[in-house]
Amino acid sequence: MDLVPGIYEQVINEYIQSKLSLLESDTIIDKKAITHYDPQKILSRYIYKIVENTLRTAEDKNWSLEEQISICNHIITRLADETHDSTLHKCTITKDAELLLAILKHEPFSSINDTLPRPETSISQSSLFTGSPKEPELIHELKREIQSADRIDLLISFIKWSGIRLILEDLKDFVRNGKLRVVTTSYTGATDVKAVEALSRLPNTTVKISYDTNRTRLHAKSYIFHRNNGFSTAYVGSSNLSNPAVTSGLEWNVKVTEQDSYDIIKKIDATFETYWNDSEFLPYTDASKEHLRRALSKEKRTDSDIVPVFDIEPYSFQKEILERIKAERTLHQNYRNLIVAATGTGKTVISAFDYKNLAINNGQYPRLLFVAHREEILKQSLQVFRGILKDQNFGDLLVGSNEANQIEHLFISIQSFNSKNLIDITQPDFYDIIIIDEFHHAAAPSYQKLLSYYTPRILVGLTATPERMDNLDILQYFHGKITAEIRLPEAINRKLLSPFHYFGVTDVVDLDSVTWRRGGYDPAELNALYSGNKERVEHIILALQRYTADIDEIIGLGFCVSVEHAEFMAKSFIDAGIPATHLHANSPRDERFSLQNRLKSKDINFIFVVDLYNEGVDIPEVDTILFLRPTESLTIFLQQLGRGLRLSEGKECLTVLDFVGRHNTNYQCGEKISAVLASSRKPIFMQVAENSYYLPKGCHIHLEKIAQKRVLDNIKANLTTKRSLLNNIRTFEEHFGEPLNVKNFLIRYSLHPNDIYRRDTFYALACEAGVYQKRDDQSCPFTKNAALRLSSIDSPRLIRFIQSLLKDPQHYSYDNLSEDEACMLSMFYYSLYDAPLVNKDTQIISIFSDIFRNELICKEIWDLLEYNFENIEFIPESLDIGFECPLELHCKYTRDQIFAGLGHYTIQEKSARGSREGVLYLEDKKADIFFITLNKTEEHYSPTTMYRDYAVSETLFHWQSQSTTSSSSPTGKRYINHEHMGNKILLFVREFKKVENKAEPYIFLGTARYVSHEGSRPMSILWELDHEMPPGLFVRANKMVIG
Repeated sequence: MDLVPGIYEQVINEYIQSKLSLLESDTIIDKKAITHYDPQKILSRYIYKIVENTLRTAEDKNWSLEEQISICNHIITRLADETHDSTLHKCTITKDAELLLAILKHEPFSSINDTLPRPETSISQSSLFTGSPKEPELIHELKREIQSADRIDLLISFIKWSGIRLILEDLKDFVRNGKLRVVTTSYTGATDVKAVEALSRLPNTTVKISYDTNRTRLHAKSYIFHRNNGFSTAYVGSSNLSNPAVTSGLEWNVKVTEQDSYDIIKKIDATFETYWNDSEFLPYTDASKEHLRRALSKEKRTDSDIVPVFDIEPYSFQKEILERIKAERTLHQNYRNLIVAATGTGKTVISAFDYKNLAINNGQYPRLLFVAHREEILKQSLQVFRGILKDQNFGDLLVGSNEANQIEHLFISIQSFNSKNLIDITQPDFYDIIIIDEFHHAAAPSYQKLLSYYTPRILVGLTATPERMDNLDILQYFHGKITAEIRLPEAINRKLLSPFHYFGVTDVVDLDSVTWRRGGYDPAELNALYSGNKERVEHIILALQRYTADIDEIIGLGFCVSVEHAEFMAKSFIDAGIPATHLHANSPRDERFSLQNRLKSKDINFIFVVDLYNEGVDIPEVDTILFLRPTESLTIFLQQLGRGLRLSEGKECLTVLDFVGRHNTNYQCGEKISAVLASSRKPIFMQVAENSYYLPKGCHIHLEKIAQKRVLDNIKANLTTKRSLLNNIRTFEEHFGEPLNVKNFLIRYSLHPNDIYRRDTFYALACEAGVYQKRDDQSCPFTKNAALRLSSIDSPRLIRFIQSLLKDPQHYSYDNLSEDEACMLSMFYYSLYDAPLVNKDTQIISIFSDIFRNELICKEIWDLLEYNFENIEFIPESLDIGFECPLELHCKYTRDQIFAGLGHYTIQEKSARGSREGVLYLEDKKADIFFITLNKTEEHYSPTTMYRDYAVSETLFHWQSQSTTSSSSPTGKRYINHEHMGNKILLFVREFKKVENKAEPYIFLGTARYVSHEGSRPMSILWELDHEMPPGLFVRANKMVIG
């Protein structure tokens, strides 16, 4: 092969290596070790190609088929000998050289010559249908596939009677013995009720429908034919189940086969199972007919006054928020909770589910006061609560002309609260829970009477904007902290917010010379740079022309540094022929509403605003945002961005133009970009450098060349380096006026423990900085690796045990420890040490003598664990797994900590069994331990490995056994019959093997029960968890749908 410039994915053989060595010296050659990817797949694919080419060459040389088979058998025999796997000898091809086509059971009254109808296209080689007259007709292939399938799954966005009647008789024959599942939607109102009814009435058939088409616009079309013999097929493409689509339309569909596209078939199966188990897809019954009719009718209508149907089940990210709220109250005893989320992401839904959970725990509705400043918000909120509580009589409104019949569950405006004098008829503790929507208003005088009078058991604040521009602090009501925030990527992926296209435009103005004080640029200096700068205006308008389709169609906002700047921008745009105006905090209310309406109608295209991202500009139709000033606060940046992320009919995405100059090193460019990225192991610096971002679906980031360099320079300047850590340690007490310790340091500098411990321990760094006096601790086990292992501990039980041990080691005697305590002692021991205890002295003081003789190290470990405890955002649980074990549900542990917790390791003995494998059977405990890494390769996306182990739903987990495990082996039988045999299955799951070169700990998912399995050597087993997995993990472990 010729080596021409381009991208490759080619195994380097001797021939290619020789070619590479001849390339010119200035040629860039990018290579990476095969181990970085999926080596087994790469090597087998490489050998396959060589074998295929060799056999074709042999055919050209007139070698007989027998000789070609002999070559293949020699290869198989060599593999058997090299791997010492005698079963491979049975894989040699028989001398008859035949292809098995079918195995049929002989039925009474059937002819001995009867055969199953076969599709014309191969069931072992993938193919493409394009509607060409020279290829088999799609409908005829589907009919033949139906007749030879064992199970059928149909995933189709809409189903027409004209399509279903073409295959209905074939399906009737199929469901006598086979199982049919259908997933469809009411999207666009195209589905025919008659078609759904016809399918639902078939025996062995279930139809599920999604009615929430505003958020789940399922547009997929897939016809999946499962065969138990390993010859499953699927048709994926553009054809819905309608007559034109499957007969005469210009449709493209790919037929995928299990034999040559195993990984794709597995992904198709996994995705279908995820949809099937999603509560959003509801089973269709005779009672559902009217519901479907209404939904289809709604899709066809364009009325703007249709009342939305609220979700009854929270999304995964909402469950995560609810878990954090619960943890904040239960673990941290904080009953004042501020929830921050962009408008439209379901803050009220979260508060309603929170209230429902409190009602369930109390056995009755707690007294509730829900406060908002607008009647519309109160009416919608009451409907949300009624829908989630399934109680249409819940609550009363007290706003405008609405009079309440009771006050125990009251939805009230702040105006009505002040005018009706509610405090005259209620005691301060009358309400159990007070929820205040748009809490950023609550710092205003109108709310002070309410907040100062009532003492509810729980106070909940909901806001999209925790930072007010009037400098009134709302965090004072919540112990200075935010309980939970919904990140933008999660909301965008759930289609609760609009996707964005972000363009970093190189600015003509640089800011590195502007004075930086009190956490920001000097506004007066910024104003002087921007106001009157006509060159910059021309640059901005050129960028708009470059990155937007039509300026006349824009509904835009521009964020400015001052009133003068906003006025200048508006006048400059008008002079350039672009209708525009400006607003600021002192603009009259009537003027605001008037100008907003003019913007919506495109009478003007831009409003340039100052300090109005909290209130006053609420226009869902906004589709373009200009960042015309640096935004130092991440919160305010997200508030500004959120002004354009509201969903609106006909709005495809939000276009963002951010003008990037050279910045002061204190300005955090990377922080802003990171806030809108989806989670990834790849550092932000690498994503920017490679111009390859992990973003929510539908989003895009592009940085112009010079802007990209400026951002990279800024990120590099703000990286947490060892030098910066040492400088900050030296000046900490002077700067913050509080004692230097690792916990305070992490909080004040908003660091993660890894930021410190990947360099060294805090003690070692403080010694190097000259703050601590270094002792002779050369043998001290508290190394940075030990610190990293301790930094991941989030089990309250283990944390409190270790802290108690550090505080008073004399209180514990090794011989008198309970079984649980002995295990926790081992867990602490193997967090510090790699090898078991050599000497026989089991006195606690002696075991950890190197730790206890250094008070500063003891204090560091205690403070680190306290930091961990204060940041726990879930509720761990102790489990009954048939034996004493301190491991807590959903907590993170290293492999050594797990083995110590299970008693497999003791401080004096460390078994070699299970140290490397992904499975271990503890016979004495009658427990199978599974260590599961979801992403097997270093690549972010590996289609050949990522569908082996994954979450199907919150309680169903698909797991692939080791390749040598068959269903008939003792191990396979133990898995299948574990409940009958009295064995437990324990699952420990992590996303990656390593994160930033540190082994990632496992999350304990608890016990699981066998549901079913497919295949053998390896077995693909479906486990049902006894406890729902954490919502945050489910979003990462479920690789098919968006969280």
